[in-house]
Order: sequence, then C-alpha cells, then structure tokens
Amino acid sequence: MKFASVRVVTRDIDGLVEFYKRLSGIEAVRPADGFAEMRFEGATLAISAEHLIELFNVGAATSAANRSAILEFEVEDVDAVFERMNASGATIVMPTTSMPWGNRSLLLRDPDGNLVNIFSRPMS
Repeated sequence: MKFASVRVVTRDIDGLVEFYKRLSGIEAVRPADGFAEMRFEGATLAISAEHLIELFNVGAATSAANRSAILEFEVEDVDAVFERMNASGATIVMPTTSMPWGNRSLLLRDPDGNLVNIFSRPMS
C-alpha cells in the first residue's frame, strides 16, 4: 500500500492554494476544476472545493471543520519561513520555538483554520 495524499476540503480553493504556495514555493497542479494538488517531496497535499464533495458524497466532509489533524512540513530554516509567513499576515499560533526534543517548530493556521506545523530537526 502506498500513502498517496492528504486532502483538505475548502470553500476557497484559490485562497488555500495561494497560502500553501506562499508557504512552500510549490506551484499547484490543477487536473480538474475545483481540485488542486501540491506535490511535495514524498507526499501530496490535495485541495478540493467543497462543492465537489457535495456533488459526489454529500455530507462526507465539511470545509474548515478540522480540529484534530495537523499538517506537518519539515524545512531547513524554520525562522525564514516564520519571517515570510508573518510578513504575509498568516495566523501565527506559536512563533518559532525550540522544542524539548530538539526540533525548531512554528505553528500556523491556514485560511480554513487547519493547524500547520513547520519544523526542522536538530543537526546530528
């Protein structure tokens, strides 16, 4: 089995795609209207317009309702990401912090309120 992607459902696909593009520098691939993929090294973040869920699977997912999953991205320079995202007006939940286990971590909320952890591992 291959883990393919995580999909986030949204009412504002363009806003969410722009947030993750600003965060990562990666351009979205849009294979269909109302659907985009951000293809990261090792994983894909799929972004789907809520109207597609309503069209095919009414009630299966609700946009901007997540309060349990955290999207996590490993980077080399958490402080640089903090500066870029803070300057863009992103919602900062926790500024760059050194965690007890050694990671540097930054917590953000995307435009739909999903929690996003940006972290770097300690140098070995």
